Amino acid sequence: MNAADVLADAFGRVQEVVHEAVEGLTAEDLNARLDLGANSIAWLVWHLTRIQDDHVADASNQEQVWLSQDWVARFDLPFASEATGYGHSSKQVAQVRVDAPELLLGYFDAVHEQTMDFVRGLKGTALNRVVDDSWSPPVTLGVRLVSVIADDLQHAGQAAFVRGSLERRRTKRPHAT
Repeated sequence: MNAADVLADAFGRVQEVVHEAVEGLTAEDLNARLDLGANSIAWLVWHLTRIQDDHVADASNQEQVWLSQDWVARFDLPFASEATGYGHSSKQVAQVRVDAPELLLGYFDAVHEQTMDFVRGLKGTALNRVVDDSWSPPVTLGVRLVSVIADDLQHAGQAAFVRGSLERRRTKRPHAT
């Protein structure tokens, strides 16, 4: 197994967690927030996908799927087209609303496909290429991709937690006294 295979496997695991967290949910569940300061599943998955799309497109010199496949219009969010959710306020989190899992998963899967095509094509020392020299030390492609995977898994896990919390609320029975 080479480095590209390891990265492809990691991005595949992200896809599994995202699908498990989203599939079969209602619009109410997707947009629910456990409290007024919490992130919804819709926001978490949209945000992790936007970050992956933004970072991988930049590193691979491709256009973001968000723009090239017009997901920006399909979501019709009240933000600038380049918004990724980074630094969003609670009010902005509440503005990310979706009606069905298919919208979130459609965008995620399109970004996943572009990511996998790029990652599978990596050869030799490609991961050593500097993709962001505004940091010290400069960020290499390998570091950027691992960072995206870590962020994706963290947010996908949060979405799974929210789903589990919502499911437990629905099945919670009063305790006998």
